[in-house]
Amino acid sequence: MKAEARKRAFAIRKDAFARGQGQAAEILADVLQSYKDRALAGYMPMRTEIDPLPAMAAHGGPVGVPVILGAGIPLQFREWSPGAEMVPGEFGALIPKEGPWVTPEVVIVPLLSFDRRGYRLGYGGGFYDRTLEKLREKAPIIAIGFAFSTQEVAEVPIEPTDQPLDLIVTESGIIRIG
Repeated sequence: MKAEARKRAFAIRKDAFARGQGQAAEILADVLQSYKDRALAGYMPMRTEIDPLPAMAAHGGPVGVPVILGAGIPLQFREWSPGAEMVPGEFGALIPKEGPWVTPEVVIVPLLSFDRRGYRLGYGGGFYDRTLEKLREKAPIIAIGFAFSTQEVAEVPIEPTDQPLDLIVTESGIIRIG
């Protein structure tokens, strides 16, 4: 069920990417102003992912990007800033060559599709679900899905291990969950 949903979601996201992301990064930056002093985890966009880099660069607090340490292991976040020396990590995502680790309080989460319950369809590795679960065991975390508005679906297929998002930012605006 999720495999077929992923295939459809990739095609929808590819079309949205080709049309451009409009003011999505500016909307995300505005949302992040509420958390300006908190540690943020963003991501380095790959392929047709919506680009959070302008919002990450504008953030007032420390910013980390995900580093995959191994299958089944929660993500760690290495400090990033514009101009940081980057090297290819797992699956080709760029990661900072060196730098301190960041424990985020706010996490920007990439996705393939999302629903208004706050659930997301990811790539199938479970990295973000494990990471959000681990972070939430220690402290309150704000998980922000970042996507094109056309990535919204009526209902994402979910499993008991899936971690919900707190809000979703698209080029069309902000969707608050709960």
